[in-house]
Amino acid sequence: MSCKIFILISIVFLTASCGVKRFIPEGEKLYTGADLDLSADLPRREVNELENELERLLRPRPNSRVLGVRFGLWAYYKGSKENPGFINRFLKNRFGESPVYLSDVQPERTLDILGNRMENKGYFFYDTDYEIKEKEKFASLKYDIEFTEAYKLESYTLLGDTLGVIKDIQNDIEETELKKGTRFDLDKLKEERERIDRALKAKGYYNFNADLVIFESDTNQYDDRRFDLYLRIKNEAPEKSLHPYTIQQIRVYPNYSVTADRDNMDTVRVGGIKVLQDEMVFRPDLLENYILFAPGQKFNPQTSRLTSNRLSSIGNFRYVNISFQEGDEREEDGTYPLDARILLSPLDKRGVRAEIQGVTKSNAFVGPALILNYQNRNLFKGGETFNLTGKIGYEQQIAAGQREALRSIELGLTGSLVFPRVIFPVPIMNRFNYSIPKTRISLGYEYQNRTDLYQLNSYKASFGYFWNVNRYQYHEFNPISLSIVDLANTTPAFEEILNSNPFLRRSFEQQFIAGMNYTWNYNQLVDSERKNAILVSSTIDLAGNLLKGLNQLVGSENPDFIFGLDYAQFLKGEVDLVYYHRFTKEHNLVGRVFGGLGVPLGNSVSLPFVKQFFSGGPRSVRSFRIRALGPGTFVPQSIGAGGFFDQAGDIRLEGNLEYRFPFNRFLKGAFFVDAGNVWLFNENDALPGGKFSSAWVEELGVGAGFGLRVDVQFFVLRFDLAVPVRRPWLDADERWQQRFDFGSGDWRRENMVLNFAIGYPF
Repeated sequence: MSCKIFILISIVFLTASCGVKRFIPEGEKLYTGADLDLSADLPRREVNELENELERLLRPRPNSRVLGVRFGLWAYYKGSKENPGFINRFLKNRFGESPVYLSDVQPERTLDILGNRMENKGYFFYDTDYEIKEKEKFASLKYDIEFTEAYKLESYTLLGDTLGVIKDIQNDIEETELKKGTRFDLDKLKEERERIDRALKAKGYYNFNADLVIFESDTNQYDDRRFDLYLRIKNEAPEKSLHPYTIQQIRVYPNYSVTADRDNMDTVRVGGIKVLQDEMVFRPDLLENYILFAPGQKFNPQTSRLTSNRLSSIGNFRYVNISFQEGDEREEDGTYPLDARILLSPLDKRGVRAEIQGVTKSNAFVGPALILNYQNRNLFKGGETFNLTGKIGYEQQIAAGQREALRSIELGLTGSLVFPRVIFPVPIMNRFNYSIPKTRISLGYEYQNRTDLYQLNSYKASFGYFWNVNRYQYHEFNPISLSIVDLANTTPAFEEILNSNPFLRRSFEQQFIAGMNYTWNYNQLVDSERKNAILVSSTIDLAGNLLKGLNQLVGSENPDFIFGLDYAQFLKGEVDLVYYHRFTKEHNLVGRVFGGLGVPLGNSVSLPFVKQFFSGGPRSVRSFRIRALGPGTFVPQSIGAGGFFDQAGDIRLEGNLEYRFPFNRFLKGAFFVDAGNVWLFNENDALPGGKFSSAWVEELGVGAGFGLRVDVQFFVLRFDLAVPVRRPWLDADERWQQRFDFGSGDWRRENMVLNFAIGYPF
């Protein structure tokens, strides 16, 4: 059924490609866009930069095209017919795009806008013209601009050096971008005003603003295109804007409300900060650590913003409001006084939430789940958050192909306690300005019943820290990470699987995993306007090494066991690098490289099963079914549940390239190519060809395909149809796909893989 829907959407798209010319009214011509031709005897790079700047000003935008097809315009025309029918009305309402005709274009106005931008960029001598190009029912424009060299900066001088504020500006003049030889650019002058404003604010100039700065230019001293630039402060600038401010008093209200009686509040002074509350809501000695400014310091908006970030990151307050009250009398040191008020409005202390979820996992398990959560904020009056979460879920594996689909019942209970500060023997909180690390302690139990195979009881505990260094970087370090896995009630069928693969049995028998892990994420995608952005996710996981050392230290008779449990020993690391190149806001080329390595150590011959890598599926190499690729050139003799466990490894390498484009606001498309595989670190006789070797490039599985995504902002439904191009388990001269017969039903069933998932793959 999903495949039929995919094909139906594709047919609609191909029908739209027949053209829209027959719908264009008489007397109108469809506007197809404009070309910009710049002519100047200047370096090509300079001309290209200006051309990119001017192209963004061309209006109106023509109707969008995807692969040469104006689908949105076609949907509009079809839905605008008399008695269009339900489907055509739906397509128009969801995907329709109003036509843009030549009569909607105002080329003379566009030329004025282009000329104005030329002058803002320093090119004051230019000629402009335009030409209309018509062909049948279509028309386009060509704008021609001839121009000469721009004006360049010769000198930059500050006027009024008797003022203290000018002296402070002079002290930071080396930070300016306005160097000798810089082209005149109105945007750069605005940036310089803003830079000066930021620098002065950081020195305490609370009432200063960028509008008080005036630039004046002089070209009379030169015959060529050079100019002198002068900066001064407006004559009518208010007196208070020309002097810095010093913080005098700081008052904090941890339980602020508009109706509260603040006259009868108890006041506690901690380190120069007054904490006022009618009852103990938040411990004053803990609250002080989040405030970065103190009495006697100059006002600095940066410390104010960081203080607000730190207080908000506690997670206990609905809003954080920092306000300042100015004094009228100037102090002897020339500064004005400033009092700070920090108003904190707490969230509800307790909360209960119930969720019904539709779950889709990277291992192709989907199904419903019920989650109940109890939360207690500010448990010990220091912003601590206690969470207790229970879960019950049923999952069915889809897209399994010939492999037997697995079913799973899951029950879980997890409790966690988060302290909004560092629980550490040495005080280190003030070393983190952006946000203070949080300490998390968690305990959990999970019951899993894989029908017809086994039952699994998992017990987990961890202690660690997590924090943001800035808006791009996230760190998480868990020095204690423990898990005990109890494999129970295995069926004869699963015992047969384990007996055929001693490595697999060993990976299930190692019940105790004790170690530490560290995660670092770097995300530039938070800058939506960044043309080139990267996302890096990396994790290092170590287990068993400390236990091994303790056993050797005490001279244990059986160093491979502790407390009677067989423990795993390994080192595992992975790096996921994603690169985004934005041609436009919605036309993106996305590349991804993933590398994962697990090294079994000591008594371990492979990673524990829950730590192993796999390849194939909706978030991996999409032309292969889930866990149907690898390890290496291995392929199971019979496709069944056993292959699901066999086809995993200790090493994973993967690369993806995807071009994403929109059909309209909600429907997106993508072309993609995937390559990857998994391998074993050690030789396994049960999985011939699975060990990693220098010939790993020859063992990559490769696939390509096309995807449709329904993106409604809150979630994304993704359908990816892919075909394997290279199967690594075949003979070397047969691995590449020899035949593409899309018209054959047998060929499609054997080769085409439809993946369904929620969210983008990377």
